[in-house]
Order: sequence, then C-alpha cells, then structure tokens
Amino acid sequence: MSKDNKSGGTSSDEKSAKDTHYANLRRAHRDNKRERGEIPTPGFQKRKRGGDDWKPPALAPDQVHLYGLHTVRAALENKERKKIKLSVTPNALARLEIDVEKLGIPYEMVSPQDLDKVLGPDAIHQGVMLETRPLPVRRLEALKDSPLILVLDQVTDPHNVGAIMRSAVAFNAGALITTQRHSPTESGVLAKSASGALELIPYIQITNLADALGELHKLGFVTIGLDSEGPAPLEGTFSGDKVALVLGAEGKGLRQKTRETVNALARLDMPGEIKSLNVSNAAAIALYAARIHLKG
Repeated sequence: MSKDNKSGGTSSDEKSAKDTHYANLRRAHRDNKRERGEIPTPGFQKRKRGGDDWKPPALAPDQVHLYGLHTVRAALENKERKKIKLSVTPNALARLEIDVEKLGIPYEMVSPQDLDKVLGPDAIHQGVMLETRPLPVRRLEALKDSPLILVLDQVTDPHNVGAIMRSAVAFNAGALITTQRHSPTESGVLAKSASGALELIPYIQITNLADALGELHKLGFVTIGLDSEGPAPLEGTFSGDKVALVLGAEGKGLRQKTRETVNALARLDMPGEIKSLNVSNAAAIALYAARIHLKG
C-alpha cells in the first residue's frame, strides 16, 4: 500500500475528497444558471422534501411578491412603488448592481431554495424577490398625452397580458386598459411576464368596458376592435390622430357589446394558411401598424 502511494497512487480518501470538490463545483454552477434564469428550478418532488404539498403562501390584498432581475430592478427604480423588503442571493445582488444599504428598505440574503419555498418550484426568480404594495389605482384621467392606447376585453392569461404590456411600452402606448373582472390583477406572474414594463405604463382596470370606450370617444380617440372576421384590413381602417386598439380574448374574441361600441372593426390580413394569432402577437402587429399611421 505504501509502495503504491509512493509511486503516485491515490488513496480512497483523496479520491472521495476530489469527487466531493467537483460535485460542489457542479452544484454551484447549476445554482448560478438557475439564478440567471437559464435553466428552470426543479420541482420539490425531485428534492425529497416538499413533494406535491407546496401551496402558495396566503398574501394580503395589499401584498405583492415580484421576482426576476428585470422586474425587481424596474420596481426598485419606480418612485411610485412602495417597497417592503428585498430578498436576494449574493449572485443576484451582484447582477442587480445596486447598493442595498442605500435602498432604504429591509433586505435579507437568501439561497435559491429559500425563494423556491415562497414562490414555488416553477417560478424562475433568478435569485431575487421584492415584497411590495400594489401600484396606485389608475383611472382614465391618468392617460398620458400619447395618442395611442391599448384596450383588452377580458384577456385573462397574465402571461399574455404581461407580453402585451411589453409591446405597449415598446411602441410608447400611453396606457393599457382592462376590465376589473376576467382580467389579471397585479401579481408576480404578470410582472415577470412584463419584464419591467408594469412599472412603465399605467395599467388601468375599469368596471364597464362599454362606458370606458364611450369616455375614450369623448377624449378624441378612434376605437378600433381587432376581429378575424373584420370587414376591412387594419391598415385601411385608421383615422384621426388618437387611436385606441381593442383586442379580445383568444377563442371568443371581442364580446358583442364591445363590437357594437367601438368605432370600427378591422382584421389583420394574413396571406398564409393560419388566419389567427396569439393575442400578444396580434397586439404587437397592431401597435406597429398604428404607429405607422400616426407618423403618417
């Protein structure tokens, strides 16, 4: 045995230590990739604890958990957002590039697994979570001077609404208007899908969409409802210098009352075999077309 060791052999203890070292490096590498959102966090059932028993914590009506690097960074920069507490991993803190001591809010250093316990196994939190209060309630009077706004008729999926919100900000729309019922409220899922856009555009929820469209008409907006069976292509339907695009939920589209209230119905002309798009894709195309008209 001693001869083998002298000739360059490796003892079992040394092999074990080396294996443990490389295992720790691989684990740290995976954790870093999870924090960057490059790979999903595995479900609890794969971790021998938690199983299928995870349930989201009960949140108070005035409590919102935001997560993800872009989402949290935008929320921290929003002066209208009331922040309660920041929970962050060391790697995520480095990527946020902020001085937590100057935030003026409590913070705690955590592990990715700590955030999993709060947000669930499917949330790609990238190592950061911000507890906040919801943004102040916005009314139609809060509309910016932008001549372009977007209205959603009972689009319920927060992922779609978040994606639409990103497009609305990209095309400098003045507001995103939805109904209070059958529409997502402010949440971590909505904010993560919007990737920071929630902090950059008024998200106005109204009780009666037909009444709200009437108010928009009084404000000088031409309201155009997107419908796959619309009588004319969208690009030939624009008029005026203030446009409100109205989109309905996938499948059922615009409700009858909404169809009767808008100034015009229009379709997106698609020459291919598929004649309908995901509502978030349709919104982006319609916003682009509206911008072309308004520039004209």
